[in-house]
Amino acid sequence: MTRLLLVPGRGVPLPGHWSRRWAAADPLYRWAPEPPGPPYRADERVAALQAAVAADDEPAILVAHSAGCLTVALWAGRHTGPVRAALLVTPPYLDPGWVPGPDDDVIVGEVPRVPLPFRSILVASRNDPHATFAESGAYARQWGAELYDAGEAGHLDTASGYGPWPAGEQLVDRLLTDR
Repeated sequence: MTRLLLVPGRGVPLPGHWSRRWAAADPLYRWAPEPPGPPYRADERVAALQAAVAADDEPAILVAHSAGCLTVALWAGRHTGPVRAALLVTPPYLDPGWVPGPDDDVIVGEVPRVPLPFRSILVASRNDPHATFAESGAYARQWGAELYDAGEAGHLDTASGYGPWPAGEQLVDRLLTDR
């Protein structure tokens, strides 16, 4: 059986967020880690993802939203484990060499820009406030991910109108059924 690990972004998803809905509706979904909220410290998130991946030998599909996509890329650059695939939903774009300012609550370091060692689909929005479609396309090329055009979907979060997200469920099903 394949595990489905939800990798949260910087904030805590609201109760109606698609990731919360999926976790509540299906026991196969588990948080890696439970959404802690800001600040986002990449090293802590990568360690929590490593603990979740290493907790079981069963293969996993990672389902990451926003900064959780950066967590996945960083994890893949430092660790190996039974990860079969990843759905990367609206990653925020950070310029190479970006350094957080004194008021930023995001501590990341350099975002890896190399192919991930597993199949991945990157979901990009044409009006995401955290990345242009071209920037998302650059991540997809660098990470070796299939690019999925979600249209004008904002950040694919509750504020953008995404509680239910049937297209996302279909993408996870594709990752589950593709070998």
